[in-house]
Amino acid sequence: MKRRGVLGLGAAALLPELAPAQAFPSKPIRIVVPFGAGGIADLTARAVAKALGESLKQGVIIENKPGAGGVVAGEAVAKAEPDAHTLLLMSNGTAVSSGLFKSLPFDAQKDFAPIITLGFFDIAVLAAANSRFQTMRDMLAYAKANPGKLNVATVNVGSTQHLSAELLKSSAGLDFQVVPFNGSPAVITALRGGQVDACVEILGPMMGQIASKAVRPLAVMGAKRAPGLPDVPTVAESGVPGFEAASWNALAAPAKTPPAVIQLLNRETNKALQAPELRKQLAELNVTPAGGTPEQLRELLASETRRWSDVIQRAKVPRQ
Repeated sequence: MKRRGVLGLGAAALLPELAPAQAFPSKPIRIVVPFGAGGIADLTARAVAKALGESLKQGVIIENKPGAGGVVAGEAVAKAEPDAHTLLLMSNGTAVSSGLFKSLPFDAQKDFAPIITLGFFDIAVLAAANSRFQTMRDMLAYAKANPGKLNVATVNVGSTQHLSAELLKSSAGLDFQVVPFNGSPAVITALRGGQVDACVEILGPMMGQIASKAVRPLAVMGAKRAPGLPDVPTVAESGVPGFEAASWNALAAPAKTPPAVIQLLNRETNKALQAPELRKQLAELNVTPAGGTPEQLRELLASETRRWSDVIQRAKVPRQ
């Protein structure tokens, strides 16, 4: 009798923690995306939202809040009710912002409750089809023999692409010009027009250019070759040992969201990421599904924040 009484007390003690998860979700879930519609991040979020909505039997809608390096979206979620009905599509841009801005209206490591890493996607070094560079080794050799003469295009200063180019520059011990443009279309125009020698860009949006043979992929920046381009080497394989840079997306909720709700979302999203249909959709976007625990995402955010802050300091990128 006593033993049953103790068990009963234990179960009763758990009820306050379980109640929020049992009631969740009580209304549509909103995922705030810090990028415009149509990009890799947005399309990834929409694919995951559809699968998650079916699993939770509740609507999951996307709200695009681009601008200010993700600060607008981050602030909206950090200040939202901590009930997980408002989530943030977190990214390596979240980690970059910590070192790029003089001040932020939130602390990315304290004001969000990590849920799960959704996926990683490749960044590539590309040249025009008629470029003198046939391989990544060709480009690196030219940069070494001609300090300051190589021009590598990226999108805006402080973007993942821009900082990845700066990381390549310092990791390879080279002196070349990183030339920022206002958006990917401008980068492609400059590359194909011969205004720059190469570019560093997210791979997914460039696959059409690669397929039409308008541009040539020289290398991918991740630890492994891209599944969609198995014959294209990594930067590490091309003469810069240990080099690795990739972009990623994740889900986070406002801090103080009940742990039981975080665990429920983690479990259901992990399940969704294993579904063949979603994996196929992500593969078409050149996104490698991740998954994992909230703790793994917390560690990823912390390590990426340290890493990109160091790159920003070494490249002497002005803090905004």
